[in-house]
Amino acid sequence: MEISWILFIVASVAVILTPGQDMVLVMSRSIAQGAYAGVVTAAGVSVGLVLHTILATLGVGAVVQASELLFTLMKILGAGYLIYLGVTLIASSSSATMLATASPRSDGRLFLDGTISNVSNPKIAIFYFAFLPQFVGAESENTVLAIFFLGICFALITFIIKGPVGYFSGLLSTWFRSNPLVLRNIYRLSGITLIVLGVKLVFEERV
Repeated sequence: MEISWILFIVASVAVILTPGQDMVLVMSRSIAQGAYAGVVTAAGVSVGLVLHTILATLGVGAVVQASELLFTLMKILGAGYLIYLGVTLIASSSSATMLATASPRSDGRLFLDGTISNVSNPKIAIFYFAFLPQFVGAESENTVLAIFFLGICFALITFIIKGPVGYFSGLLSTWFRSNPLVLRNIYRLSGITLIVLGVKLVFEERV
């Protein structure tokens, strides 16, 4: 496999560091439940990217891009889930002073939130299909395998970056819990951000 590794790593880090729904979700979960919760959510996001890798390898990204109906369906489902998460965060903000005694989300639910948030976004499927092949050399003898390998590496880099973000955000969770007004505002801001991203996704067009 002929792969432009330096360009791929630099481009991947730039993309991953761009604020988006996954980063907001990871940070909000870690602030609410601690460092471990943030890392688990980040792991869910990365597994979602592994699923996108499989889909991109199978060419589903091209199908989504070509099919208006399929793209619209995935877009509505993804937007609906983001808006649901956003509304949940805003609702939680009103009782921020009770978060210390609130029932935490299970590891499975945290993981699932991260995975669904990622998998339900059709733009990521199209992004994968358009992004990964750029780093495969024209002389590569197995382009499909190279794209699959790059996708797995992208998911791994994502966890390497977002895992620590979740962890260190979680280390501040005790301070946030002792300052309910700050926590309340963070929840509201995170919730509004997810809702805006969900609404934005509704109006996204195929590229």
